[in-house]
Amino acid sequence: MHSLYSSTAVLMPLLLTRLLVAQSPIGNEQGFPPEPPALEQETDQPPSFQSELARERPPLAGNEHGYPPEPYSLVVPDDQPILVEEYLVIPSFGQYGRAAFGRDVLEWNLAGGTFQSPKAGDAIGLPGGEQKTWQSEKVDQEGWLNRSALRGGYAYAEVESSQDRIALLSACGHSAVYVNGVPRTGDPYNMGTVQLPIELKEGTNWLLFHIGTGRLRAKLIPSKRSLMLDMTNATLPDLIAGETETKWAAMVIINAANEARSNLSLVCKRPDGEAITTRVPTIPPLSVFKAPFQLDGHVQEDQKEVEFQLHLVAEPGEQGEAIPNPMAALSFSRTVVQKTEMHQRTFISEIDGSVQYYAVQPGNPSRDGSPGIILSLHGAGVEATQQAAYYTAKDWAHVIAPTNRGKYGFDWEDWGRLDALEVLADAQKRYQTDPKHVVLTGHSMGGHGTWHLGATCPGQFAAIGPSAGWVSFWSYGGMQKFQDPTPMEKMLLRASVPSDTAVLVTNLGATGISILHGQADSNVPVAQSRFMREHLGKFHTDFVYYEKHGAGHWWGNLCCDWPPMMNFFQFHRLPDSNQVRQINFITANPGIASQMGWLTIQQQRKPLLPSQAIITCDPDKRVFSGKTKNISCLTLDVQHLKPGGRISIELDGCQVTSIRWPGKTKQLLCRRHQDQWQVTDGILPQREKGPHRYGMFKDAFRHRAILVYGTRGNDSENAWALAKARYDAESFWYRGNGALEVVADTAFKPDVFQDRNVILYGNADTNAAWPILLSTSPVQVRRGAISIGTRRELGDNLACLFIVPRPNSAMASIGVISGTGLAGLRATNRLRYFVSGVAYPDLAIFGHDVLTDGISAVRTLGFFGADWSIENGEFEWRDMAL
Repeated sequence: MHSLYSSTAVLMPLLLTRLLVAQSPIGNEQGFPPEPPALEQETDQPPSFQSELARERPPLAGNEHGYPPEPYSLVVPDDQPILVEEYLVIPSFGQYGRAAFGRDVLEWNLAGGTFQSPKAGDAIGLPGGEQKTWQSEKVDQEGWLNRSALRGGYAYAEVESSQDRIALLSACGHSAVYVNGVPRTGDPYNMGTVQLPIELKEGTNWLLFHIGTGRLRAKLIPSKRSLMLDMTNATLPDLIAGETETKWAAMVIINAANEARSNLSLVCKRPDGEAITTRVPTIPPLSVFKAPFQLDGHVQEDQKEVEFQLHLVAEPGEQGEAIPNPMAALSFSRTVVQKTEMHQRTFISEIDGSVQYYAVQPGNPSRDGSPGIILSLHGAGVEATQQAAYYTAKDWAHVIAPTNRGKYGFDWEDWGRLDALEVLADAQKRYQTDPKHVVLTGHSMGGHGTWHLGATCPGQFAAIGPSAGWVSFWSYGGMQKFQDPTPMEKMLLRASVPSDTAVLVTNLGATGISILHGQADSNVPVAQSRFMREHLGKFHTDFVYYEKHGAGHWWGNLCCDWPPMMNFFQFHRLPDSNQVRQINFITANPGIASQMGWLTIQQQRKPLLPSQAIITCDPDKRVFSGKTKNISCLTLDVQHLKPGGRISIELDGCQVTSIRWPGKTKQLLCRRHQDQWQVTDGILPQREKGPHRYGMFKDAFRHRAILVYGTRGNDSENAWALAKARYDAESFWYRGNGALEVVADTAFKPDVFQDRNVILYGNADTNAAWPILLSTSPVQVRRGAISIGTRRELGDNLACLFIVPRPNSAMASIGVISGTGLAGLRATNRLRYFVSGVAYPDLAIFGHDVLTDGISAVRTLGFFGADWSIENGEFEWRDMAL
């Protein structure tokens, strides 16, 4: 499938309740893209290479009546589901897109605690004094409200319940929903896989949907059980004839109870084998968790299908014993495939401990030596299995198709990029492939991923082949851009530099490139590839370009399996280290990409500005020489040099001679102090910033991050912390097929969760884990104040994001989502750090007025120093400290 949105199953007719809709301008005349980004929709318009943020402050929501509640809703029987059929629609307001700080008056009201139930005829003021009012609209015969004008809209519903009860909310087309003020994840891609347990109180309950697609359908299903297994979103491996290994799978568990569930296990059994038990992490109240489990993958050559039974139990017996009192159960089967057939493999991701899969189109090697790998990246809405099926079997390589963590995932950036690299490593180990013969290709969004990974990670791929690929979010994706940016805006933009493929294009100088594009492509205009052809032509000597006349965006499997491109790939290989005489490498963030061949950029002088090194090596003379830009520390791997003798280094005109080789290590550590370079035989201390842990707030959601919510505040603060942690876990599950664990601060044990990243929700007054993890942090947050070194920001409506190293860990980090009061805490509810391209620096402090004023309400943005200090860092401050 090549359209942006997939179809979803038709929902059963249900009873009526009332729903009101307000629209926000996503994809409007101000240049804000739709949510989700329309990367695969056909359009005849060329892309804008720059988007602009309108900075006027809209009037607050409401009218002179103050949005009084209107008692107009249906009393619904406890045993019947509900279908929403009537809506009130209001024209657009709000600004989102790929903006780190979106603006939305309703979000401002929700954060400030001033939101009240709207009624027909209420108005919302817009910039310039214009007002819009709610108007009535009904769903179609299938229960859909379906109008493109509803992109970014809000939908409000009231539901009357005769008693406290739990229901499952099944909705499609929304980016998020507030249930009685509590944020829950949405289904913006209309995949129909999200069923969330929610609590309905006796009396009136309200739902506020934020619509992302212009379509919305919602139903409530009474919950019959407190624990359920949901097959809809399962990740299951293929069974390969003749293999005997245990395999990983994952199944969604729904906890439809208002309490956390611990000590659960999944027990998987097949009729001809023993049961395998896998422990399940704690599942927070009213939530879903996609739990990994193991299954017996042993199959005979002649087996055709294997049946499995999966049981969720509280007290598993010993292996081989009868399964005691399952709390939920289901059966599933898997067809056995041959090793020579296309199949999918599963593995445990080190990002979050989730189960991910990749598809394989096995090669038929007919020559000596190890086979190569064609790493193929799919387009938006395309599964990895479908991507692999586009290719015929090769006699020189296996086709490996990773998932991007989902059909839409992360545009092959952020966790999508990490997924591709994890899959590549797993496939290389499993299939014993030639590490010098790895090529990268992809179509549409996958074509962008090809440009992005190829330019970001040079030296990994012998050749790349983008097909119908767009260049960057600035050229084709609605990335936020400021006109004449202020210093604060410049600091924010620096956080997004790693997404700017054009900045990194010279990294492709030693990579073979085959570019393919349809001349009549109305989805990703051919101007994207022509732009790259022009820039490559200025310096590149090994690229080919083919523009298929009259072809659109998709013109069959040849869009991916293009014979001239495959032939180009077949004869490209990476050189050995001792053959590389010069390296020209740029990185925007050493934590994302730091190495090319024998050169590693360890630290920057100014964080998140492009850093470049052009260094030449004469292995016979043992001499390194070159120039650097914005680099304070780098290392040179010297193991490719013959031992015996000394090494000379000249960097930026600074000569360092007579370094003994071999030494204690296989690399030389070069540090810059002002204009002088000093070289030692050693490695970068792990306590400092480096490729292993360089910061940027998003980086906290790695290393099997565990989400720790505070329970030491008042009822409202504690409720926010649990709801926000659950919302983040749900959002990462939906967008990235994730499995982030959520635990209370009182259940957090550092020795149990050793070397794992931690996301902490709350502040020093509300989260019991704060003194355990953050007692030495340069940033301290309490009710009413934030201390940043010797500086203080005061107020009870401030929000704060930051990342620091985790104590007593050489690799783990702590990400903090905090605030000085409820308004500040709630202002973080829908920050878009899981949206690809949106980025936040090491530290961000802002008032809840950011939801109406945008970046002008930001107090602080910046980066810690290489030693993780405030003093040696770089920050932009708004002069409002008291």
